[in-house]
Amino acid sequence: MAAPDAARIAGNLATVRERIRSAGGSGIQVIAVTKTHPLEVLEDAVAAGCDGLGENYVQEIVAKLAGGPPPGPLHMIGTVQSNKVRRIAGVVSLWQSVDRESVIAEIGRRAATGGCADVLLQVNAAGEEGKGGCTPGEIDALRGTAERHGVRVLGLMTVGPTEGGLAAAGPVFRLVRRLCDEGGMGVCSMGMSADYELAVACGSTMVRIGSALLGSRT
Repeated sequence: MAAPDAARIAGNLATVRERIRSAGGSGIQVIAVTKTHPLEVLEDAVAAGCDGLGENYVQEIVAKLAGGPPPGPLHMIGTVQSNKVRRIAGVVSLWQSVDRESVIAEIGRRAATGGCADVLLQVNAAGEEGKGGCTPGEIDALRGTAERHGVRVLGLMTVGPTEGGLAAAGPVFRLVRRLCDEGGMGVCSMGMSADYELAVACGSTMVRIGSALLGSRT
């Protein structure tokens, strides 16, 4: 399959934004999930007007950028180990999947020498075993750790439940939106290609879209 170009992605992005509007969203950031896609697709996504690029794996980021800067704001949306933070600290614009004190501490250390200090706490609001994310009850403690290490918690991120479809996702998304509101946090990252319209209706401010923008992964 040929790599998508900016015009094709722009058309898909227009469709996504229209569906976001129909779901009641306004000013929603659209992050293109570019894992497994080559650097050219990242460039096309930025040229098409996506608000950021979402990558999942440290090793892939390092190989893809080959020491150069990303073509647009790069969000780390996959689980990252504290001992690998240093490898991408200079290119990440937002850490979206933070759920452990050790990772927060390492982000703070790297931020002191120019790395990004902005994070979202990933919440496993569905309580699914084996899925990344802290529990709702751990949010306050992680925010306290972030404050001590000079890390800014801008909001929360969640992934919809694996089972149950949209019926199961709705309560999860509404819970995370409520947790953001109760904590006075402005960013609520939830919703992917299969459920972003529901997420927006539940109060998402940022969606992470892969196949609906870029097509099948290579």
